[in-house]
Amino acid sequence: MKKTSPDVLICALPEALLERIFIDEEYNENPSQQSSNHNSQSEVDLDFHDLLKAKAMVLRKPTQIILPETYNAGKKLKASPRKQKAHSIQDEATRAWNLYTALYYKALGTPWRLVRDARDLTTCYIGISFYKTLDRSKVYTSTAQIFNERGEGVILRGGQAEQTKDDRQPYLPAADAAELLSNALALYRREHHNLPARVVLHKSSRFIPEELEGFQDALDKHDINSAEFISFDRISGTRLFRYGKYPPLRGTLLTLDDRTHVLYTRGSIDFFSTYPGMYVPRPLKFRCESVEGTPKALAQEILALTKMNWNNTQFDRGEPITIRAARQVGSILKYLGKNDSLETHYRFYM
Repeated sequence: MKKTSPDVLICALPEALLERIFIDEEYNENPSQQSSNHNSQSEVDLDFHDLLKAKAMVLRKPTQIILPETYNAGKKLKASPRKQKAHSIQDEATRAWNLYTALYYKALGTPWRLVRDARDLTTCYIGISFYKTLDRSKVYTSTAQIFNERGEGVILRGGQAEQTKDDRQPYLPAADAAELLSNALALYRREHHNLPARVVLHKSSRFIPEELEGFQDALDKHDINSAEFISFDRISGTRLFRYGKYPPLRGTLLTLDDRTHVLYTRGSIDFFSTYPGMYVPRPLKFRCESVEGTPKALAQEILALTKMNWNNTQFDRGEPITIRAARQVGSILKYLGKNDSLETHYRFYM
């Protein structure tokens, strides 16, 4: 009889463990509850989800963490009222859809892909973000999260970043930026057996001239002539209002200047004749540092990438999967040492 191994490891966390996690979170967030001789600054805030994902990589199998309320909506854990309010339970159909879609992707399935015209250039989407080490002493390049139109993600851990003197914003020196993009393209070629004709680079902070120089050197080295450099602000101070009861439509685009634009990745939906959200949506602000396409075409591409998060299949996510994944991966990589086992497929991080 042929022996087979599971494609995905399902981790059903016991209630006692979850309740203990909630107690520790409340303890860390309320200094008044801590003893006078307790130095909270020396403590490291641990996220159990991210820690488990990091340590489970040695098993070389992706994991799916399931809470009791996922399969038993009537089960209430002893969390604080604030935690309970923030963590609302979805209906059974939505929970099932999200769970089985995630399992299908982690078992190397492809739930759906970006719509692509045959005339479009083969594109590699790369998201770059930054994360701090557990002791907060250093800042590292979160990852280059590499996606093609099928959403096949490959993880790349970058080196140590530097910070600007004026606003303490992290950035990569030119040589490190060139090395990061070169390594990303090499991984892309290893996975897909060819280089892309076009690179779209999404970054969670503004590009500086030194970074642009390094990224361009890497593109020139690999003879890639088509590239887009786009940075995102986490929160946009610009909002729009429309007549009627509901917020602006999802996909609404406002151009502030030649480089800066505001896009409603969440908003009212014409098909539903309503806004399927609980709070007033905040638009996504993006800045085009070096682009070839029109703002409308770039906004359509960003909007499509917000639908590529298979860990939560909500159709109107706020951020494109490039940026969302880079941040998510960075929060797990901080628990891994240089010599620890590191998986390169995105399914191990979601």
